[in-house]
Amino acid sequence: MKALICAAALAAGLATAAAQNVYSLNVVGYYNVPVPAGQKVLIANQLNTTNNTLAALIPDGPAGAEFYKYAGGFTGYQFDDLDMEWVPNGNATLSPGEGAFYLSPTATTLTFVGEVLQGNLQNTLPLGTKVVRSSMVPQAGLVTTDLGLPAEAADELYLWSNGYIGYQFDDLDMEWVPNEPSVAVGQAFFYVKAAGNASSTWTRNFTVQ
Repeated sequence: MKALICAAALAAGLATAAAQNVYSLNVVGYYNVPVPAGQKVLIANQLNTTNNTLAALIPDGPAGAEFYKYAGGFTGYQFDDLDMEWVPNGNATLSPGEGAFYLSPTATTLTFVGEVLQGNLQNTLPLGTKVVRSSMVPQAGLVTTDLGLPAEAADELYLWSNGYIGYQFDDLDMEWVPNEPSVAVGQAFFYVKAAGNASSTWTRNFTVQ
C-alpha cells in the first residue's frame, strides 16, 4: 500500500515515541490505499477526522462497492451509485485503530485525509476475543518491534491477502512464528489476545517531531 503523507510527517518518519502529553503541532496528511478489482482488502483509517464514519470517509463508491465490519460476525454495506449512499446506511465507524474489509468491482484507490493522532494512544485488545485492529497512526513496520503491539503467549494475528495468513507468538523463544508480521500503512489485521494474558491494551506514546 503506497503511503502519501505531508512533508513534516515524512521527515519525522512518523515514528518518534515520547512521554509528552501536550503538543503545539497538528500534523495533517493523507495516504492512498489501492484496491484491486474484485479482491477484498483489509483496510484501516489511520488519520483522525471529525467524522470517522463510512459515509464521511468513503462517500463515493464506486458503484457496487462493499464494506464489511467485524464484531463477532460481519455486517455488510453496499454503495448505491444511484442515490450516492451506502445501504442500509453509512453509520459504521472506521476510526484510527479499527479496520474492515473493502471490496470493489472495479480497481480503485481509497484516499484517507486527516490528522495524525499524538500523545498517549490506547487501542483495546479484548482477552480471548477475535477483533480487527490496526495501528492508530499511519506507520508501516513490524507489529511488535516497530509498532509496539504487546505480544504474549499464544496470541494470534491474521493478515489477509486473498486468504488468511496466520502468526502465533511463542513466549518461550519470545518471537512470532513463523516470523514477525509486518503491516503497511492503511492495513488492518485480525488479532486474538489469548485468554489469561495481561496486556489487553495496545498503548503507544507517540509524537511527530
